[in-house]
Amino acid sequence: MKLISIVVPVFNEQENIQVFYQEVTKAMETLGYPFELIFVDDGSTDRTVLILERISQQDSRVKAILLARNFGHQVALTCGLDHAVGEAVITMDGDLQHPPELLPVLIGKWEEGFEVVQTVRMATEGVSWFKERSSSLFYRLINAMSDIQIVEGGSDFRLLDKKVVQTFQCFKEKARFIRGIIGDMGYRQAQVEFVAPERFAGQSKFSLKKMIDFALNGITAYSKLPLRFAFYLGLLFGLISFGLTLDVVYIKLFTTEAVPGWATIAASVLLLGGLQLVVMGIIGEYVGRVFEEVKQRPLYWVRGEFKKNEQSSANREQRIHAAS
Repeated sequence: MKLISIVVPVFNEQENIQVFYQEVTKAMETLGYPFELIFVDDGSTDRTVLILERISQQDSRVKAILLARNFGHQVALTCGLDHAVGEAVITMDGDLQHPPELLPVLIGKWEEGFEVVQTVRMATEGVSWFKERSSSLFYRLINAMSDIQIVEGGSDFRLLDKKVVQTFQCFKEKARFIRGIIGDMGYRQAQVEFVAPERFAGQSKFSLKKMIDFALNGITAYSKLPLRFAFYLGLLFGLISFGLTLDVVYIKLFTTEAVPGWATIAASVLLLGGLQLVVMGIIGEYVGRVFEEVKQRPLYWVRGEFKKNEQSSANREQRIHAAS
């Protein structure tokens, strides 16, 4: 039977990994498919690495890849996809909010001929009102601003056929927005709806700052509308300023109503100065991303791997793997 790869990025998930491993192996053994379980540790500082070492030494189907530092969720996913060798690759989080019992459903859709099986989160148990509304707003915003359409509630819990993974590996941008990349690829796609349970244990590592960075990556990667907005805004205020200048000249030359207007001048200067800073900020976001791309640095580097019957200490791993 065809090999299935399961890629799981983890960061400080010491309380979840053992239970997650047991649930996934139970679901896959019920199906009867051979599988490999690839954990990508994204620079954890708790006991996550020790638990991954123990599991990988006990089960030859498990491999742990240790990134040299924290590179972020999207890069860790990319690393796992680069190392997966299965005919189909499933990506999911290790906090059990992506239910392992859905694995047979995803594989069933793949067996029907679908090359991308995307899960759609209809709701999340225990999630805050702010996070739920901000997530909904983000999807509406990016769909309105870009040419691609991303399903609201789409998650990084998905199945990709091997040919889709090979296509994905051709995308080299540093600011990763995998949901947009996969959505823009095409191929035969199916959707599976689910309700995400609460985290099994621990706290979410997806802070407000990371949410904002994720949103900015998505918008700037797939939309030039902010740049056009800045241009049209500048054009509008330029016309208004030109009209006000003509009005001032007219009053000065043809009437006797000219009076010192320091308040008007100050307000105009502050308004135009603020507008310029906003426009420069928008342009700066895009220039900053160009700057990151042209440096051509590796996307990530690996300090070690855990596999059964191999030296398990990350400190004994001398090679550094770099992916550009």
